[in-house]
Amino acid sequence: MTARDGPQDRYKAVWLIFFILGLGTLLPWNFFMTAREYFISRLADPEETSHVGNQTGETTLTPSYLQSVFDNFMTLCAMVPLLIFTCLNSFIHQRIPQQIRISGSLVAIGLVFLVTTIMVKIPMKPLPFFIFTMTSIVFINSFGAILQSSLFGLAGLLPASYTAPIMSGQGLAGTFAALAMIFSIAIGAQQPESFIGYFTTACVTIVLAIASYFILPHMVRLLSWWGRAWGRGTFAHHNTRTMLWVMALSICFIFTVTIGVFPAITAKVSSVLGEGNKWGGYFIPVSCFLLFNVLDWTGRSLTALFTWPGKDSCLLPVMVVLRVIFVPLFMLCNVKPRYYLPVLFSHDAWYIIFMIFFSISNGYLASLCMCFGPKKVLAHEAETAGAVMAFFLSLGLALGAAVSFLVRILI
Repeated sequence: MTARDGPQDRYKAVWLIFFILGLGTLLPWNFFMTAREYFISRLADPEETSHVGNQTGETTLTPSYLQSVFDNFMTLCAMVPLLIFTCLNSFIHQRIPQQIRISGSLVAIGLVFLVTTIMVKIPMKPLPFFIFTMTSIVFINSFGAILQSSLFGLAGLLPASYTAPIMSGQGLAGTFAALAMIFSIAIGAQQPESFIGYFTTACVTIVLAIASYFILPHMVRLLSWWGRAWGRGTFAHHNTRTMLWVMALSICFIFTVTIGVFPAITAKVSSVLGEGNKWGGYFIPVSCFLLFNVLDWTGRSLTALFTWPGKDSCLLPVMVVLRVIFVPLFMLCNVKPRYYLPVLFSHDAWYIIFMIFFSISNGYLASLCMCFGPKKVLAHEAETAGAVMAFFLSLGLALGAAVSFLVRILI
């Protein structure tokens, strides 16, 4: 029996399940980040916060210490567990069943968001709330790392086209978060109670992901046929582990470049057309966050239609390396404050053009690498290869966060 003789994925049911699971891996964390203003507002300390008058005679509120360090600690508590637990999953995936790792991680993340939703109504002093929030971030990213790595490992056992919906679902998660940010600005939602909807949406998404995962075994004949086909060698291929490392380093480099400037640099660009009007308030939410996430999602989704260049092409890593050009391009935009470099691309149009190519190339090339990686090894190594690719993806995020500090200093 050949691949063409086997059952087909009718109505794209398996594809849709992987899409929902991909959405479930990042949507909760993206909504957690979107609610940043909620966390910042609850960290205000009346005894520590002071009011300072400015030159116009207006009174401005000086952030408390916990408010000022919130972003730094949030990044630290997110990236370190993400990297550690993605690496850990590469070793434990053969000892702990896949069902426990995926469903258990989803349930754990769901419980964290359930408690977070309840906490909106519970008064708490700034320091205990800060500790609770950072602990929640650690738990979300720890279980999120295991979930993401396990999911890519599972997809690695199937044809390459089933990694694309995971990447596409993750891209859509960022789009939802960006839309939520813009909607919040539009309605002026400032009260803590208004953020209950964010956390509730995340909880509903997790429940949907759990339900989808439990439906997956009902596709048992389809999946078991794929498993037998791999075992018999229907999809057998040459052992090209060296090429796996090319894909792994490529995915790492892609996200190092991306996170190196987004959002640390891209969110600091000021509009020259929005001075004194509403566009100034919407410029970054729309031109930076929404545009990036929509086109990143588009790029990820395009791999479901075509996969060019092919997995054995030398052009793919070349295209990955060429993306480094976006670092100086964004540095030379109207980033403020700046101390060393001149502004060569001050107009909003330049920034938007750069963002279009930057975001769509990130999604497309990242999705290609994640799809091709597990196909570079023998069939019985595919799940491990998927976990390895997830680790290098996380490594790229961590390296990018570190690089962003250096890039910001150079401007």
